[in-house]
Amino acid sequence: MTLNLHAARMNRNRGSYAGKVAIVTGGASGIGQALCEALCDAGARVIVADIDLDQAEHVASALTANGGLASAVFLDVSNHELVCAVANHVVDDYGHLDYMFNNAAATATRGELSDVGIEPWHRAIDVNLLGVLHGTLAAQSVMTKQGFGHIVNIGSIAGLVGFPTSIAYGATKAAVVNLSVSFRMEAVDRGVNVSVVCPGPVHAPGPNGDKLIGVERAAQLILRGVARNRAIIVFPFSARVLWWLYRFSPAILFPLGRKLARVQRAKQLAHSKTATQVAHSFSSVHQYESLTSQTAS
Repeated sequence: MTLNLHAARMNRNRGSYAGKVAIVTGGASGIGQALCEALCDAGARVIVADIDLDQAEHVASALTANGGLASAVFLDVSNHELVCAVANHVVDDYGHLDYMFNNAAATATRGELSDVGIEPWHRAIDVNLLGVLHGTLAAQSVMTKQGFGHIVNIGSIAGLVGFPTSIAYGATKAAVVNLSVSFRMEAVDRGVNVSVVCPGPVHAPGPNGDKLIGVERAAQLILRGVARNRAIIVFPFSARVLWWLYRFSPAILFPLGRKLARVQRAKQLAHSKTATQVAHSFSSVHQYESLTSQTAS
């Protein structure tokens, strides 16, 4: 039964994506890689764009070996000129660009606002916000000329619901949501559709990364939502519930957010104590070695 459902989903996707050309930024790993695989399975030609060219080429080679149409390209999404050049090059090579998946993102830096410093903000803004903006501008330029296309920006549930302890990440993802839903209204008369994807966790936290829905299922849900031209695509179900609650009354989630902040504060305090103890131990050892060295001499 599960195999039949999967086959049915892939057949529906094949009808939407067969013969299409798609760029996936951050396509060499995670959800981006899963999107590349799902798009190839659905009959699309995929450009795996990533700052890690070696891994992008590895992904593209694996897709090609499995019968897909894929190529790799180096792309630093924080470089506007480079993003535009990649989009234009794809159109020159294949005649059109049907989908632009702006997926590349900087990992969230955990910590309270007063503790994380300014550098994580610059990184989050450069990649999570400006990277998506660069991809959006590059795609809309070529898509407006050709009269069709779909821009898909990857946000996060953290962009819909306030999350303490990862504020830089959430703030840039919230900006991506606003950028996407606003530009959707501007672009539609030019034949360009815009969707924003706001996933919750797809893997459980921790060193083992235990699977929740997994990136493969996440990719299927994204492609299904895009095929239906959804404005905002939220998954899994737990993330949709969280979003519904927040829209109903933001105050409902305030105790949960406060608890998250307290847990992070406790972890930071424990880490600081451990670091102090280690530093004290090293200092004691150094003093002992210095003393014994003096005695020996």
